[in-house]
Amino acid sequence: MTETHLPHETAVQDRLFTCWPAARDYWPAALEDVWPEYRAFLNLAVEPAPNGRRLPLTILASTGEAEACARAAMGNRAEVIRHPYGDVWTRDTGPVFLRRAGELLAVRFRHNGWGGKYLYPGDAELGEKIAELAGARIVPVDLVGEGGALEFDGDGTVLTTRQCLLNSNRNPGPSESQVEDRLKKALGIEKVLWIDEGMIADHTDGHIDNIVRFVRPGVVVCQMPFGADDEQARVFPAILRQLQTMTDARGRRLQVHIIPGPGRFEDEDGELMPASYMNWVIGPRNIVVPTYGSQSEGAALRILRGLFRNHRIVGSRSDAILTGGGAFHCVTCHVPGGPECFEQA
Repeated sequence: MTETHLPHETAVQDRLFTCWPAARDYWPAALEDVWPEYRAFLNLAVEPAPNGRRLPLTILASTGEAEACARAAMGNRAEVIRHPYGDVWTRDTGPVFLRRAGELLAVRFRHNGWGGKYLYPGDAELGEKIAELAGARIVPVDLVGEGGALEFDGDGTVLTTRQCLLNSNRNPGPSESQVEDRLKKALGIEKVLWIDEGMIADHTDGHIDNIVRFVRPGVVVCQMPFGADDEQARVFPAILRQLQTMTDARGRRLQVHIIPGPGRFEDEDGELMPASYMNWVIGPRNIVVPTYGSQSEGAALRILRGLFRNHRIVGSRSDAILTGGGAFHCVTCHVPGGPECFEQA
C-alpha cells in the first residue's frame, strides 16, 4: 500500500472548514443565541500557537445574513465564501482529508442524512465544494458514513461504532469485515476498533467523537456518568470495558483515561440531549472543549490538561449549539498538514 499520511488531530493542520448557522427553521435555539457560541469557539480554535503558527479558517455561508454575521464575528481571521448547504455539521458532510504520495485526497463517503433522518438540500454535495476549495482530489468510498463516526490515532488505527457504520439505515448489505476492508483501502489504515454503541439520545446513531477520542497513539480518553440521573450510565461503563480489552495497529494495549461526563442535560422541553465534553476541536494553541455549566466541568478540564502536552485546554459554552445536535468537532472539518509538518502532541 502506498504510504498514507493521516495524522492525529494534534498534528499541524493546513486549514479548518466550517459552515455558519443559517437555517432558522432548523435550529431549536434562536440563531441569536447560537452565533455568540460559534464566534467564541472559532476564535479560540484559530488562536495562534506561541511560535506564531496559525490555522487558516474558511467559513461557508448559505445566506446573505449568514455571510454578514460570519464576517462581523471573525473579521480578518477567516475567509467567508457563499455556498449552499443544509446546515453546519461539516465534519459529516465534508470529506476526510489525507495525503498519499504527497497528494492531498478528499475521501468522500455517501451522505444519506444520518440514516435518512435529516435530509437537507445541499448537504450531500457540500463535500465536493470543500474538496475543491482545499485543492484535493476526491476519492469516493462505497459506504454511507460520516467523519464524526471515525477517530484516528495517526498511527494506523481508527475507532468507530457498530451502531453507526453497521446500522441498517446506512450500510445494510456489507458485513463487518467488508466494511473494515473498505475503510482500510480508502483511508490507508491498518486496524479498525469497534465500540458497540454510542451515547443515548445521539441522533447520529453513535458517533465516536462524542464518546472516545485519542490523546495520542495508544492513549484514549472516554467519559463516565455524572450524577444519579445520568442515563449514559447505561452505555459509558460498557464503552470503558471494551476499550480496556483493545490493542491498536502497533500491538499496544490501549491506555484508557476517564473524565466525568456533563451529566444529564435536557432541552427546554425536557428531552435528553447528547451533551459531551469529548466533542472538542483542536487548533494551533487551544483544544476547545464544549461545556454546559455542569458541576463536573472543572474536573473534566483538569484531567484533560494533564493529558495533552502541547496544547492549552479551554472550555467554551455550547448549550445553544447542542440544541442542533452536536458541538465543536461536529461542525468543523480539518485539512492535515503534509508529512514534513508531522508533530504529535
